[in-house]
Amino acid sequence: MRFLDGQEPNHDLTYDDVFLVPGRSSVASRFDVDLTTADGCGATVPVVAANMTAVAGRRMAETLARRGALTVLPQDVAPEAVAEIVAWIKSRHPVWDTPLVLTPADAVADALNLLSKRAHGAVVVVDGSGRPVGTVDEAACTGVDRFTRLGDVLDPAPATMPLDTPLREVFESLGPRRVALGLDGDGRLAGLLTGLGALRAEIYRPTLDAAGRLRTAAAVGINGDVGVTAKALIEAGVDVLVVDTAHGHQDKMLDALRAVRTVVTDAGASVPVVAGNVVTAEGVRDLAAAGADIVKVGVGPGAMCTTRMMTGVGRPQFSAVRECAAAGRDHGARIWADGGVRHPRDVALALAAGASAVMIGSWLAGTYESPGDMLRDENGRPYKESFGMASKRAVSARTRGDGGFDRARKSLFEEGISSSKQLLDPARPGVEDVLDAICSGVRSACTYAGARTLDELHDRAAVGVQTTAGFAEGTPHGL
Repeated sequence: MRFLDGQEPNHDLTYDDVFLVPGRSSVASRFDVDLTTADGCGATVPVVAANMTAVAGRRMAETLARRGALTVLPQDVAPEAVAEIVAWIKSRHPVWDTPLVLTPADAVADALNLLSKRAHGAVVVVDGSGRPVGTVDEAACTGVDRFTRLGDVLDPAPATMPLDTPLREVFESLGPRRVALGLDGDGRLAGLLTGLGALRAEIYRPTLDAAGRLRTAAAVGINGDVGVTAKALIEAGVDVLVVDTAHGHQDKMLDALRAVRTVVTDAGASVPVVAGNVVTAEGVRDLAAAGADIVKVGVGPGAMCTTRMMTGVGRPQFSAVRECAAAGRDHGARIWADGGVRHPRDVALALAAGASAVMIGSWLAGTYESPGDMLRDENGRPYKESFGMASKRAVSARTRGDGGFDRARKSLFEEGISSSKQLLDPARPGVEDVLDAICSGVRSACTYAGARTLDELHDRAAVGVQTTAGFAEGTPHGL
């Protein structure tokens, strides 16, 4: 990456402060761009769902992995629960989505409670043998008593086909139907695809392990017996370990990281180790020396984080990513840019600055696939609650095993927002919709730069510095 006309500023920059300059390009199509990460995490698109309780759960992990991204399960989840979640994720089909399933005897209320859990918006009604007898969507439940049985309102003629049906055939066979149901060899329900899902399955390559199963990551903190926890996560089948703390450049982190690296080496596991967060070249150097393959960069840019306002500590994210990525190349580590992303342009800029992937939190909290319950505000708009992982709410959950005095003492110190409404975007209510926008923007940025890979984007990117008026000029005005 270079600055336009070689004029590198002597102050730090955020994503809003900079822009990419188009260059001569021989890349004719967005689909000529390969978005595969080069950091060993296995992702085929450079997006990682942050290890936030309001963001990362089994539905998020499954859905993003199917589209080539990665999810980090939070450190607050007990290892035995992580093992159950990982086993569930790895049992999912890499192409066909997981259906929402009820029986004809279940009530309309049961279907309404489930519909917001998946973007495909359908519940499949099955018989006692697991064979589909119909589908129910929100329209079928409208104007109907909530205690009505699903057998009375279902569509009795769903589109069914074998799981090995070519995706183009799935798409073309749907016609007016909302979903296609995939059946196993015995005619039992095994998956679900919408027409849009079939298109996406042709565009994206899933994030798979060596056995062809969906991949996921999990976080471990720096307190307690970190080695024991890391060993349990490896045995659970976690594909990437993330050693996580707000201040990654501290002795306790380095000790924890060395312990995790020892466990990974002793297990003979090909599990990349991620550690953070830091914002300086020195932090990257020390974490790489302690065993990190990937270093998380970012202190204070997240939407739910109040660290900079509370402490004055942090650094503008674009400059932090740029400096840390350069240090990572010197010390054999890659960089994940963690936080501060609000638009697809920010993802492209982080990658141009040298990140191999970008972690996203609150942006994904307001989607069907995030773990929270769907709520509605006073205007009837659907939303989910999000909160920071250093907030009083998260700390209270993390310390529930402590004594009352210790919990009360820790609750006095918080650096995050405990409750925020994340409205569902009507145009992009599902995480796959958000991922489409991100990947479209990054692919297009690569074509402007003449880059066919993310490493080429970093090599070829020319970046200029702009005023706030310059940033405002680039925003749409007709909304």
